[in-house]
Amino acid sequence: MTADAFLDTAAAAVGLLRDPAVAAAWNAPSALPAFTVGGLAGHLARQTFHVRHAVAQDPADERPITLLDHYARSRWAGAQLDDDVNVHIRRDGEHTASDGPAALATATGVAVDALRTALPAQPADRVVHLPWGPWSLTLDDFLITRMLEITIHCDDLAYSVGVDTPPQPPEAIAAVVTLLAQLAVRRHGPTAVLRALSRAERAPDTIAAI
Repeated sequence: MTADAFLDTAAAAVGLLRDPAVAAAWNAPSALPAFTVGGLAGHLARQTFHVRHAVAQDPADERPITLLDHYARSRWAGAQLDDDVNVHIRRDGEHTASDGPAALATATGVAVDALRTALPAQPADRVVHLPWGPWSLTLDDFLITRMLEITIHCDDLAYSVGVDTPPQPPEAIAAVVTLLAQLAVRRHGPTAVLRALSRAERAPDTIAAI
């Protein structure tokens, strides 16, 4: 189930946030331009907070869009480092982390524990409104977008502080890789993606999905 995969992915994020290496490098630059380690940790933690907030709201009474449409509409996709949307994302991450590493790890753990009770009670086709859209996704699709964020940013954060990237559940990796492949095909075309995955001698320089 997507909810179970999300919960396991979120638990891996909590474990990483509790790693002493994160606290030790809190104010240092991260692997992401213009993000401190603390700000990146805050952005990672926010993905669990977004889900907790969404589940606490009433189901949206509107037609959900598809995952590919969601990324086509998202202002941050393809935006430059200093575009307003990315400045806002970094500012939110820093604000979320402002009470320090211990408080952030604790708050994230509390959010995930609450979701262990709340998520299993939700139908997968429940509609979730995204206020930053504004548009809606099914709950399952929304959880896949958060798993994408968590798996990528766990790697960013682990790399930033010199620890191993935490393992993620196979179901989450399958969902995230499938979505990234679809986004890469839309961005670069099917031939480029096929060559990158199967023909190193003809592979393009990049098939980055986002």
